[in-house]
Amino acid sequence: MAKFELTLPKMGESVAEATITNWLKNVGDRIEADEAVLEIATDKVDSEVPSEVSGVLTEILFQVDDVVQVGQTIAYIETEGGAATEAPKATEAAPAAAEAIAKTVEVAQETAATAQVDFSESDKFFSPLVKNIAKEEGISLAELEAINGTGKDGRVTKNDILDYIKNRGSQPAEQPVQTAAPAAKAAPVAQPAQAAKAAPVSVNGQDEIVEMDRMRKLISGYMVQSVQTSAHVQSFIEVDVTNIVKWRDKVKGAFEKREGEKLTFTPIFMEAVAKALKDFPLMNISVDGEYIIKKKNINLGMAAALPNGNLIVPVIKNADQLNLVGMAKAVNDLGNRAKAGKLKPDDTQGGTYTVTNVGTFGSVFGTPIINQPQVGILALGAIRKVPAVIETPDGDFIGIRQKMFLSHSYDHRVVDGALGGSFVKRVAEYLEAFDPNRDI
Repeated sequence: MAKFELTLPKMGESVAEATITNWLKNVGDRIEADEAVLEIATDKVDSEVPSEVSGVLTEILFQVDDVVQVGQTIAYIETEGGAATEAPKATEAAPAAAEAIAKTVEVAQETAATAQVDFSESDKFFSPLVKNIAKEEGISLAELEAINGTGKDGRVTKNDILDYIKNRGSQPAEQPVQTAAPAAKAAPVAQPAQAAKAAPVSVNGQDEIVEMDRMRKLISGYMVQSVQTSAHVQSFIEVDVTNIVKWRDKVKGAFEKREGEKLTFTPIFMEAVAKALKDFPLMNISVDGEYIIKKKNINLGMAAALPNGNLIVPVIKNADQLNLVGMAKAVNDLGNRAKAGKLKPDDTQGGTYTVTNVGTFGSVFGTPIINQPQVGILALGAIRKVPAVIETPDGDFIGIRQKMFLSHSYDHRVVDGALGGSFVKRVAEYLEAFDPNRDI
């Protein structure tokens, strides 16, 4: 029998620890490979940790609510492997033994050459079985990451990699293009600020005391930390979105019938924000101490309210590269998975700018708090019918228009009023210039 160490796997960029929320298996339970052993929670999403091997759970090292670091051993599983191989019979001739040893050395050298691929560099979790198959078949890390997994949270299973190998000759997995980039100092993981001593609260017998849940405690800490870190300042601008409203009313039925997706206003606004960030790249930055990190990719965070009243910010990666159809699909996918509690850790990582739709709840405008270590966040107000002055060659007149407010909060440490105001104005210009005859 052999003892296997179950460790907390790497879960994505900047995720360094997780809280154990539930053990799905008890000591003495039989576990199959790829079967979930426990549930964990990061500061954004919940997930499961699967076993990499089959065996019996013999020891649990951490309890519920314990915080565990990535790579730390959390349990031991006793496997049936590890037995010594049968020794060669003494009757074998010496030449045969020498030949066997030579062959073993040759195989070991080939294995060592193949094993140079370091799968630990990946942000994705791969079981030892999948990694061994990849090494034996000469599958690179880029190829392995490109395989579409059918396991929990998109994990690559044994059948996935075997199917890929079977079709490898005719249909190779698309390998992501990697470009060389200068090494940059990694931004530190934002930690909730130390709470200041709270003022005493008077409680009488009729009051109910309810402890915050885990996510609300984290959100509370991050909000206080952001206000204490960034010098928040706001700019507001009113936008005429009449053309957008009319265009959406005209095409939303055909869009849903063709794409199987609802067309909301959010992807239209996200498209305008992505364009404005390309025009003003100094809004697409983060701050690390006294250093400014200019982000190459435009990854838009999309604040979403959860059914339990908490908040989560899934991220649309490379948003500037999506057309409106792609943006609509990304918005709907992340929004639906957020509400269903099926987001992966990577879905909430890497954001460079955030958009929040306060108009969903009828708010006209707001003063949102920056999502650290970003330097800006845009709040979308409710669209309302209002009387407005309309200028024409024949004179001005009063008409009914569809208007909304954009509220831009930005970090005055690195973003001055000229940049913050110009950025939100550019977003407004893109929205007001929307083509009502646009094809989709």
